[in-house]
Amino acid sequence: MPNLPRTLALVGALLLAGCATAPKASLYQQFGGRPGIEALVEELLVRILEDERINRGFAEVDILNLNDRLVEQICVEVGGPCTYTGRSMAESHAGLALGEADFNALVEDLVDAMDARGIPRTAQNRLLQRLARMHGDIVSP
Repeated sequence: MPNLPRTLALVGALLLAGCATAPKASLYQQFGGRPGIEALVEELLVRILEDERINRGFAEVDILNLNDRLVEQICVEVGGPCTYTGRSMAESHAGLALGEADFNALVEDLVDAMDARGIPRTAQNRLLQRLARMHGDIVSP
């Protein structure tokens, strides 16, 4: 039984390694939970309102309502315990004649806001992938 101590040591090391591995943070957690999402949306709205390419489209928008709906929407999209209470993307953007440039500018502002908040790139990509499904409801043909 000369290998028994070595085997026990190996089993012990494997058990410790398994215990040392932290569970992977959920996408919601990677965004900082509700407080992180609220801070992200605030950062995004500041960027949108400063963005000469698209800020005119938000001149008549109820920013407080938009803030609340964006927090809900992002929270839902990252798997948080939220419910989206706003209108559909198609309803919200009907008649606005938004083009690719408008959509791309907002996405750029969102990425910059996520970078500023220190959200990991992989988490950003997962959110962007989910939001990309809404493209057809936002951009006019």
